[in-house]
Amino acid sequence: MFKDETVVITGGTSGIGLSIAERLSRSGARCVLIGRNAVRGGEAVRKVDGSHFLQADLADEVDLDRVITQINRDHSGARYLVNNAGIFVPKAFSDIDKNDYDGYHDINRGTYFLTQAFVKQLVNLEKPGAIVNIGSMWAHQAIKATPSSAYSMAKAGLHSLTQHLAMELAERKIRVNAVAPAVVETPVYESFVPKEQVAEVLAGFNAFHPIGRVGTPGDIASAVEYLLSDDASWITGTVLNVDGGVMAGRN
Repeated sequence: MFKDETVVITGGTSGIGLSIAERLSRSGARCVLIGRNAVRGGEAVRKVDGSHFLQADLADEVDLDRVITQINRDHSGARYLVNNAGIFVPKAFSDIDKNDYDGYHDINRGTYFLTQAFVKQLVNLEKPGAIVNIGSMWAHQAIKATPSSAYSMAKAGLHSLTQHLAMELAERKIRVNAVAPAVVETPVYESFVPKEQVAEVLAGFNAFHPIGRVGTPGDIASAVEYLLSDDASWITGTVLNVDGGVMAGRN
């Protein structure tokens, strides 16, 4: 399906991003994995055949400029982009400080300008392409157990960007969609839950999902693969809820 195509994946060295890379690689894609952690990057490229790792923190403007230059120079034929980089640390609104706030929105800034550079390359090459943004159920709904105002504000912005770019880029044959996961079992929870307790904590959210379980990175990867593929050639501007049915019972 993606034979000899190049896919750029931010946050591609663990969790959802790595699962996406593994799935697309099995479909023939060459994956360019962007991540902050060199150790995880090395582990990821050993797991994903034919992949390349670029170390960068998209929230850092110097790193962002450097990785854009690297992609333009070494992977200019890429037609697919997955914006997966992100952080998630639930914290009460009254406890959020400037560093917390900037942590979320600086990633959005990096995502914006990386996407802009990617699109400019596609337009210059007169090639069609597809972009998938990893949004969030929290951008749709507030959940009392996980106060996430700054995170949700950032992800809602990413949903909005998805729709605006879909409109602007349709005539260029560049499709832009997003997926909005609910609770997915990934290493992101280790940033605020002790690693040995993560499985137990996440199990407490099984009943929150009508299907009866939290998601897996593979659940998200399969949706992303579909939205990138030609099977979704008439879909753009969609924010697809991949959430075990959570949004089915909410307005």
